[in-house]
Amino acid sequence: MFLLLVCLNCSTIPLIGGFDPIAVKKAVTKKAVKKIAAPTDPAKKAAAKKAPAVRVAKKAITVEPEPPDTTEYEPAWVEVVKAIQDKKGTNIRVLDLRDVTSYTDYFIIAQGTNYRQNMAIVDGVEGHLKKEVGDRPSSIEGYTSGDWILMDYGDYIVHVFSVEKRAYYDLERLYRNAKVIEIPDDPS
Repeated sequence: MFLLLVCLNCSTIPLIGGFDPIAVKKAVTKKAVKKIAAPTDPAKKAAAKKAPAVRVAKKAITVEPEPPDTTEYEPAWVEVVKAIQDKKGTNIRVLDLRDVTSYTDYFIIAQGTNYRQNMAIVDGVEGHLKKEVGDRPSSIEGYTSGDWILMDYGDYIVHVFSVEKRAYYDLERLYRNAKVIEIPDDPS
């Protein structure tokens, strides 16, 4: 809980932690109302007697934090898998690397039948994520050769291989300690 003291004539002053809101509220109501100094000119004194005293008041306001968002969100890699399936990518695997590495959470590994299909898969993933999630890769490597294209999204990395390069590099063997997440065959 945060406690804010608000001066009606100036700005808001935040007080952070360790304050008893009830004690502060009592102190504010007793001490925060003060009179402005009386004028010394006799004409102004007479006018001041007729007009009520000007007072500056402060109010204590408590602001409760917002409740946590309990909405369930699909991980972004689900959208990657949908985009790969839309472009007819095959042999899709998702490796959960959260307990294995510190530089990323997931590897999404797929393959195409040739370099043109690999490029189409990468273009499809990039367009789909930009449209659906608003996410863009920080880098794309290997796009010109098309044998192994890597898309780095930070929390997840997409690898699109040719059949030969996938067998040669065998990322599933390198990261055999990672959990393999099962992917359904249909893109729905």
